[in-house]
Amino acid sequence: MGAGEPEEVLDYPIPSPAALEPPPEWARLRDRCPVARVTLPSGDEASLLTRYADVKQALSDPRFSRRLTAKGAARIADSESGGVFSSDTTDALPQSGQGHLKWRRMVGRWFTAKRMAALRPGIEEIAHRLLDDMVKSGPPADLKAGLGFPLPVWVICTLLGVPDSDRDRFAYWSDTMLNLTRYGDDEISQAQAAFAAYLGSHIEAKRSAPGDDLLSELITATDSDGERLSDATLVATGKALLVAGHETTATMIGEMVAMLLSDRRRWKRLLADRSLVRTAVEEALRFDANPGIGLPRYISEDTEIGEHSLAAGTTVMCSMAAANRDVAVFANAADMDLGRSPNTHLAFGSGAHSCLGQALARTELQAVLTVLLDRLPSLELAVDVAELRRVEGLPVGGLREVPVRW
Repeated sequence: MGAGEPEEVLDYPIPSPAALEPPPEWARLRDRCPVARVTLPSGDEASLLTRYADVKQALSDPRFSRRLTAKGAARIADSESGGVFSSDTTDALPQSGQGHLKWRRMVGRWFTAKRMAALRPGIEEIAHRLLDDMVKSGPPADLKAGLGFPLPVWVICTLLGVPDSDRDRFAYWSDTMLNLTRYGDDEISQAQAAFAAYLGSHIEAKRSAPGDDLLSELITATDSDGERLSDATLVATGKALLVAGHETTATMIGEMVAMLLSDRRRWKRLLADRSLVRTAVEEALRFDANPGIGLPRYISEDTEIGEHSLAAGTTVMCSMAAANRDVAVFANAADMDLGRSPNTHLAFGSGAHSCLGQALARTELQAVLTVLLDRLPSLELAVDVAELRRVEGLPVGGLREVPVRW
């Protein structure tokens, strides 16, 4: 804070007065208190980073660990089970060093540009089918429920080689894993146990009858030392892919469209110039004011961040969304520039733990936007922007619904 001002402790996530607008505190914190004290939903305290340089450093520096189960680390979720931050999820996947690099290389083989290009026609096909149903029912419609949620679930079911008929269960399991305040401990524990049991049985079935999917490939894949992934790691990988590939992309589809339609000049510009689809997706990722809680990190030694000192035992919250509005990095950061290039946003993190599925997310977002522009050029919000409502109780943020008409 400024000289002579008492240090305040903010509740985190910081609320915003409008669904598509950033909290006004972000600019103040970046300017005057880039390492701020905050209270998490669990009641524990952490340090919040809001400047681009600081957030990028914390996400790239191996001293800032993902080991949130370490003694003294702040609890993120308001539940004993911890949801996606639970020990069962984090301990089964190597979090650092050579183990993490080996796991990432094995899983990353699937997310090549060639595979993503091969997936795109199928993604566009399912988008057309979902829009067929929306158009048949007629406007107004909830774009998030009709398109944003079912499409990423279909993609993840395809990647994991599970029946599309199980997508409703996958959506529920994803919700419970991402819990902050929405579900109780018993419900979370039961859901996660059911999901782990499902994946365990599914992996056994894939051993007997492998398919053309990621889990079938990982069951027999070996790392550079000739070792295979354990069943526990395979289950944890399936969990991680569900969370990373479902809820986050689903919320971003809805928010991207809402941002573009909130000022219809943006939509019209894309209708006139489809070459902007790729950069528009990147700008939507940067401009998103409601991506959720950000990424937590824990330090076990005294560490410097920028010009600030952090004591061992500190849990840090990295707000990529606040960093993505940093005027020191992005010219006219408060404006949505559909042609912005280069666009070095941090929506997918940075460093060794940057989002493994970011190529898939980009493919989905670009495919959905292209199909929407083709099918529904007259698309517009069916409510005033001020009536849009944020999701509460999950760390991924997003809008509760995106009412549209055409």
